[in-house]
Amino acid sequence: MTKPLLHFTHGNSYPAGTYRQLLDALRVDFDVRSVDMHGHDPAFPVTDNWRLLVDELVKQLEAYGEPAILVGHSLGGMLSMMTARQRPDLARCVVMVDSPVVAGWRAMLWRQAKRGGWGDRFSPAKFSSKRRHLFPDRAAAYAHFASKPVFASWAPGVLDDYLDHGLQPHADGVQLRFSRDVETAIYRTLPHTMGAALDGKYPVPIGFIGGRSSAELGLAGDKATRKLVGQNIVMVDGGHLFPMEAPRETARHVKEMIARLLG
Repeated sequence: MTKPLLHFTHGNSYPAGTYRQLLDALRVDFDVRSVDMHGHDPAFPVTDNWRLLVDELVKQLEAYGEPAILVGHSLGGMLSMMTARQRPDLARCVVMVDSPVVAGWRAMLWRQAKRGGWGDRFSPAKFSSKRRHLFPDRAAAYAHFASKPVFASWAPGVLDDYLDHGLQPHADGVQLRFSRDVETAIYRTLPHTMGAALDGKYPVPIGFIGGRSSAELGLAGDKATRKLVGQNIVMVDGGHLFPMEAPRETARHVKEMIARLLG
């Protein structure tokens, strides 16, 4: 029996392979596909409001020849939501994993911040632009990330997956494959137009799974997200990166949300 098609879209700075444990758990029930790294194809560079990143996802979904279940974490959930709104024929449903909708006064403030050139005050760009991205070897990279609380909370093996899929050779050792310039550009161009999704009825079933301790959700607020998804919202233990902290548990919540959305 053919498994339902599911397209997963990664979060900013994390190649899709970082989510191996989550995706392997989803593969039990779904035919899982993904794009390795958004923002790195010269044909679809990072632009304000991520218009071309949406076009990149549209092109990938069109290639399937059938609508897919769209699941995305952080950046990925936002791209999935915007893509399905633009091309509902390509999506059966959308599951946003800690991808809060930025709308209302927050979106207006963010628009002004981008125009004024002081957006880094309100986004992780102030950190990503200076992120260490070169290491003498893999062991040094592992030690660097493992020493940081956000990575130390990841489930066993997930950091290895991140490094396996996130490092590439460099003349001085190894470097992160996901360009910190691309990562920073994505943060700096976060859409101030997401509130448009709240106008009228969203064209496909959509749900949200959020982390109770997510700083990103705290900054964005949940009012707009709740307006978009209605009763299709589940809050789980963990921060913004709970898919890395509890990948198999996250997969269970995703499967349950998909079942709810497709009824």
